[in-house]
Amino acid sequence: MPPKFNPLKLNPLQLRTLTLLQEIARHPELATHDPDTGEAEILHIPHPHGDHFHIGSAAVHASDATGLANPAVWVALQRKGLTRGEFPARLTLTAAGMAYDTGLADKILHGSDH
Repeated sequence: MPPKFNPLKLNPLQLRTLTLLQEIARHPELATHDPDTGEAEILHIPHPHGDHFHIGSAAVHASDATGLANPAVWVALQRKGLTRGEFPARLTLTAAGMAYDTGLADKILHGSDH
């Protein structure tokens, strides 16, 4: 039987936010990795310009990123063991957070034209 989609029952805002944090963690200019634990410390969250922002070569609609500035989302992700840290100063994506399949990357990470 295939794994259940969204076993932690994250809401849509939490899923979008986790997807963005996973993408941010993939970029060495935005995050550092601990190979022993599989965790990624987020060093920098990109800021929107206009109606979008960039993570590497991907463009993200600002409307898909509202959870990045929402303390309730950070608390929920931490409570479910996907992140740890203190809003808004520090965030670590746990190994479980890195591995969680949100199913949204292809829906909210778009190719960039600049």
